[in-house]
Amino acid sequence: MAAKLRKGDKVIVLAGKDKGKTGNITSVDPKSGKAIVDGVNISIRATRQSQTSQGGRLPKAMPLDLSNLAIVDKNGKATRVGFRMEGDRKVRFAKTTGDVIDA
Repeated sequence: MAAKLRKGDKVIVLAGKDKGKTGNITSVDPKSGKAIVDGVNISIRATRQSQTSQGGRLPKAMPLDLSNLAIVDKNGKATRVGFRMEGDRKVRFAKTTGDVIDA
């Protein structure tokens, strides 16, 4: 199945404690169906001090389910993603506006 959400996409959270927040996807794990969005779903993790880094309580972005994310169109609204052929290329487009997401 083609990836509707990819690394670098600007998304909005649809459900959970961070509902309504927006951010960019930093990584996607298609096998588990989860993505990490910067600045969203932050958890405090205790890490041990090492020679390279200072230890302590550090904030870390935790994965969100892909079903709880929607891509943001040019109007700033959540939209679904569709696929269509333009010439010989398969491109993603926003269902609300019809604009191509991939350039």
